[in-house]
Amino acid sequence: DPDQKQARIVGLLDQTNEILTDMLFLEGNLPTGHRTTVRTGLPTGAWRALNAGIPSEKATSAQVDETCAMLESLGIVDEALADLNGNTAAFRLSENSAFIEGMNQTMASGVFYSNDALAPSQFLGLSPRYSDSTAKNGQNIIKLGGAGSDNASIWLIVWGDHTVHGIYPKGSKAGLDHNDMGIDLVDDGTGKKFRAYRDHYKWNTGIALRDWRYAVRICNIDVSDLLADTDGTSVKIIESMIRAVHRIPNLKMGRAAFYMNRTIRECLDIQAMNKKNVQLRIDEYDGEFRTSLRGVPFRTVDALLNTEAPVV
Repeated sequence: DPDQKQARIVGLLDQTNEILTDMLFLEGNLPTGHRTTVRTGLPTGAWRALNAGIPSEKATSAQVDETCAMLESLGIVDEALADLNGNTAAFRLSENSAFIEGMNQTMASGVFYSNDALAPSQFLGLSPRYSDSTAKNGQNIIKLGGAGSDNASIWLIVWGDHTVHGIYPKGSKAGLDHNDMGIDLVDDGTGKKFRAYRDHYKWNTGIALRDWRYAVRICNIDVSDLLADTDGTSVKIIESMIRAVHRIPNLKMGRAAFYMNRTIRECLDIQAMNKKNVQLRIDEYDGEFRTSLRGVPFRTVDALLNTEAPVV
């Protein structure tokens, strides 16, 4: 600032991604991810008659490998700029907060949209896994009527060690890791050098979908239609959310929540004010208003888009 104090930067680009607070992270059992074993067949038993035998049976299982991805960034701050106001630590802390916010946004977006089939350096997010209503997990894809380019999704996810959780490689640690690399000579892009503080940020993580029954995608929500549907009679979004709750075998298997972007959250809060929508509940907890349906809370995730392609 002109008074030589550290400037307080207004975070106009900051987002709210409450999914990162809810996610359970567990250490993987592989150096590059996590191997999950799932039951694929059960012994059924047989009715036995007197003097007759029964066939031998066995349960069958399959293994699925989930991979982690490396999200990294290198920060460079001119030494003269950082030392300008005499409070180098405060300036670098301000720069660090920008990297943390940016990587949080990338991670939140990756949870839903990353696709290692298109970008091998990424992990596999949820949307590519729930993108085909004719697949085996198609029963957990609830499609509404959106067909244009302004579609959005609501996700119901139950986080748990046997359902859905985040992973980090075996022998590493969870979360964003920051390494202060000190001062070094840095190229300015023209071959000339200057002294700069360098910081390395690293986040090795992924998603393990251990049981696909514990995530439900409500997709093809036409955003423009929803904005005009203030009483909830046109877009059957509340009805679809009730259907989603019943697609989950057991909500007590973990921490359940609905995830939606700010636009859909706004529309649902408006609909909750309509006394006819008895399924939606607004209560106050610790000075904040919370919306829920059937006891499952709503979470805002700005990383969820209003421009998704229709799911077929």
